[in-house]
Amino acid sequence: MVVSIREGFNANFTEEKYETYLKEINSKYPGAIEFRLAETPIFIDKSFTKKMLSTCESIIDALLQPNFKALTKNAVPAELNVPNESKHSDFIAFDFGICENDNGEIEPQLVEMQGFPSLFAYQVWHDEVTRRCFDVPANYSTYLNGLNKESYIQLLQEIITDEYPVENCILLEIFPEQQKTRIDFYFTKEYTGVETVCLTELIKEGKQLFYWKEGNKIQVKRIYNRIIFDEILHQTQEIQDKGKLFTEELDVEWVPHPNWFYRISKYTLPFIKHRYVPETTFLDEMQSTPEDLENYVLKPLFSFAGQGVVIDVTPKDFDAVVDKHNWILQRKVRYADIIKTPNEPAKAEIRIFYFWPKDATRPFATNNLARLSKGKMIGVRYNADKKWVGGSQAYFEM
Repeated sequence: MVVSIREGFNANFTEEKYETYLKEINSKYPGAIEFRLAETPIFIDKSFTKKMLSTCESIIDALLQPNFKALTKNAVPAELNVPNESKHSDFIAFDFGICENDNGEIEPQLVEMQGFPSLFAYQVWHDEVTRRCFDVPANYSTYLNGLNKESYIQLLQEIITDEYPVENCILLEIFPEQQKTRIDFYFTKEYTGVETVCLTELIKEGKQLFYWKEGNKIQVKRIYNRIIFDEILHQTQEIQDKGKLFTEELDVEWVPHPNWFYRISKYTLPFIKHRYVPETTFLDEMQSTPEDLENYVLKPLFSFAGQGVVIDVTPKDFDAVVDKHNWILQRKVRYADIIKTPNEPAKAEIRIFYFWPKDATRPFATNNLARLSKGKMIGVRYNADKKWVGGSQAYFEM
């Protein structure tokens, strides 16, 4: 987006540099990165960064309203409600599309948000390798609010473990070795010491949970949760039965608590009014069908990674929805063809990481990831046959 840097990067790019980059980024954990990596990062100037962060801060103001939990009381499915919900989510991710408005101006538009972790640890390594393999200006950083690698990792570890010994804290997932995000689990262990444990490996004794480590049974006191709970419903009956233990009273703490995945999500968007947040309405609250449905996107509330989203909405799609209380209609944003590449330009989306330390009055921005696309949807699964697309990161002007 910064023209001079983009032109310089593209002029100096070679396939050999990209191959070196891929080799190095895969060197620590070969085969663990299954998603495509883009040939370039994104370079963001101060003005655009400010627009994204000011939007995030406005949304956080809304989350801090005394009535926020009342507004979102129906966000958490009853069968997935977990007891002992925390006061706030330890982590929040905000997804912004780099968009073009009706006046041809480039602006951010919030696409989604989630009270859930992202690739927090892997992005540290991603930045290191990118700087070694490509030319990144010294006054640009993936980190925000003055953080660097060391302070960021320290903050991440403090939030995940709190005051507990690291062995009493686990990263929890369903079949972690099968997850496309497993590269982040490996770097979480490398940077924080926290072990990854599969849901099937948990042992329940009364209200306490345990796992085995090197022949020793260790009590779990704090769970860094990476399970998307509605995904449990798509597993075998055995796994579903195992997952039911979380609806019981347990002597554990969650980071973040699973209920926040639903409270801070697509469900929250209808309550946010902001220039850079697309107009969003619960389907069951609409008085009539908009005549310009082509300008909207139809989204199920309880889905992940773009599944079930209808981009080109027709009256037939609209009328076919039976459970309208579980769907939203969102004003369509127009992604800008903003990233110049050797052939067609790419669209981009930036995910801003917000961390909320225990004693802080509000969360703050820390880091990011980015995704480049040349298709209708952003996401690595939708660009399998393209180049200069895939996972990346943004470098912000400091």
